[in-house]
Amino acid sequence: MTKFLVYTNRKMSYQADFIANLKYYRGKKGLSQAKLAELCNCQPATIGCIECARQFPSFDLLFKISDVLEINPADLFIRNASQSVLNTRNLMQTEFLPYVSKFIEEHF
Repeated sequence: MTKFLVYTNRKMSYQADFIANLKYYRGKKGLSQAKLAELCNCQPATIGCIECARQFPSFDLLFKISDVLEINPADLFIRNASQSVLNTRNLMQTEFLPYVSKFIEEHF
């Protein structure tokens, strides 16, 4: 039973990351669900159902989506890209920029 729960939680995590990444990269390209569906030659409801976790994309659709979004298909699964961008931005603002400011003040 424990193995099943671990698998289920991992599966849910991958699905949540996939959905977050799909929304992030779709938004980054400025595409609505309907426009992405049109470019992928599928129904708009299909993209909506995928983003609401009611449906999984086929391999063919997964590759069409990644082609339209101009990303590697693995980018949809690896991590939550929007969270990674936010974390990087926060790191830059809280740690890197103060260091650069201090360096400039001391040397120029």
